[in-house]
Amino acid sequence: MKAVICTQYGEPEVLHIVDMPKPTINDEQVLVKVMSTAVNSADSRVRGLKVDGFLRIVMRLVLGIHKPRNPILGVVLSGVVEEVGSKVVEFKKGDEIYAMTGFQFGAYAEYVALSPKTVMALKPINASFDEAAAIVFGGTTAIYFLQKAGIATKPEPKVLIYGATGAVGTSAVQIAKSYGAHITAVCSQEGVDLVHSLGADEVIIYTEQDFTKLNTQFDIIFDAVGKTTKAQCNHLLAPEGKYKTVGGLETASETREQLQLIKTLFEKGDYQAVIDKVYPIDDIVEAHRYVDMGKKKGNVVIRVAD
Repeated sequence: MKAVICTQYGEPEVLHIVDMPKPTINDEQVLVKVMSTAVNSADSRVRGLKVDGFLRIVMRLVLGIHKPRNPILGVVLSGVVEEVGSKVVEFKKGDEIYAMTGFQFGAYAEYVALSPKTVMALKPINASFDEAAAIVFGGTTAIYFLQKAGIATKPEPKVLIYGATGAVGTSAVQIAKSYGAHITAVCSQEGVDLVHSLGADEVIIYTEQDFTKLNTQFDIIFDAVGKTTKAQCNHLLAPEGKYKTVGGLETASETREQLQLIKTLFEKGDYQAVIDKVYPIDDIVEAHRYVDMGKKKGNVVIRVAD
């Protein structure tokens, strides 16, 4: 099978396409033919070991000292179940699924063996494989942080989302809107129409206005790109308000329940995939270069099979 391996930490050119044997599965696994995957900020961070200070040491210990222990990167995928282990009861051959593999990685390949512990579910019936791959990372991350901030307990919460046009930000706008939130989105001029179309009630263009000088209080402030601090935002929080960021030590935990929520919202038309570019797997290096620029809107999808 065709697969993309990461030969060392570094720039996108450390990624190489190779031919590898198709995985074999045990009784408790399923073999999935990967149709689409995606390149998100987490993929870029792992490939380039883009963290500072002691976190670089932690990441090397977790992922591999000089290069990733699992050289096939990629944490999200959509595909078709091709083989099913004898002890698997949740899925059957032919099921169209989407999944988040986490530190198992493995999505940058034509086939992947997934265990029962993998966060996977039947994809939305009205989603293409490209769309299904696009909604996993941002969707699960947004759900985790917004729920941790208590969005479900706040009637008509006022929510500010900083970095509202990325994979996580576009998902956060839509997830927050599903809870009846009044949303203030912070983004660039180029993203204004996009975030309005996703449900933002107010938009702040960060090059024209400093959101920290607003005379408003929010129930939730969610930094979807990790470029603010709680100290900058404290005065904007309501008495019981919560600040959350993807840039801190707290990391999102993915669950099948999150995928089920995304599936429900997508099938109802309350959640859409935001796809900036689609690349064939042969152009994986170029896709990573584009994501490294930090200007993508929504998601960059890699089409593995047609």
